[in-house]
Amino acid sequence: MEIKLIKRLPVYLVVLIFSVAALLPFYMMIIMGTYYSEELYSGVKLLPGGYFLTNLHTVLKQNFFVFYKNSIIVSVCNTLGGVFISALTGYAFAKYQFKGKKPLFAFIVATLAIPQQLGLIGFVVEMRALGWINTLLPLIFSGMASAFGVFWMTQYISSSVPNEIIESGRIDGCNDFVIFFRLVLPIIRSALITIFLLLFLWSWNSYMTPLVTISNEKYYTIPLSIALISSEYRTDYAARILSLALSTIPIIGMFCIGSKHLIQGLISGSVKG
Repeated sequence: MEIKLIKRLPVYLVVLIFSVAALLPFYMMIIMGTYYSEELYSGVKLLPGGYFLTNLHTVLKQNFFVFYKNSIIVSVCNTLGGVFISALTGYAFAKYQFKGKKPLFAFIVATLAIPQQLGLIGFVVEMRALGWINTLLPLIFSGMASAFGVFWMTQYISSSVPNEIIESGRIDGCNDFVIFFRLVLPIIRSALITIFLLLFLWSWNSYMTPLVTISNEKYYTIPLSIALISSEYRTDYAARILSLALSTIPIIGMFCIGSKHLIQGLISGSVKG
């Protein structure tokens, strides 16, 4: 046992170094949130300061929980819709043959190369025509049709769902929706969790879309609300950093819970055959 431990020691040291490097930014963000803003310019801070409660009060008095609630509503609704649409569309591309399938799939993949900024003007005009400006609806529906999600689920279902299972379902008299919900979804659970985590992360951190569609403060999400943490004469960077630290809690929690499925989904989805 001691010999095996000695042989594995270099591996443990490498893992430890990478773990510290990955966690250090988050630790520094928490520590910087406990200092007075001007103290941040006096050097690197490794130990907690004495202004945590003051900075926390500054953050909370800006209706922080309202913004938190808005972000949760937007991210959960957007992600659930995006996962369902991506899975259903990916299943159609992976297991059905129809006219124009290849050009349509190529077009969806090609949209991944188009910057979001190119469509902002048309998007705002469309939302204004629908009467959705200054509501959460543009943020909820804008990311549901995810080109990456469709591409990801198509690749995963093609390699992970045997055609024999689908055929057996049809022989038993199941229609297409029953096959999808009862036979396909349990097989692709890891992929669903993976795309859920990724879409949730992108929705939670979205800044451009709420910036151009929302001007009413009560509908602000976390990224927009951070800019409000300032006074007439100074920008409170320490309080903003603390706000950033608090906003990462849901992301860290979700990744801790779903890390196993995330890794499994990434590995399985990267290999086709």
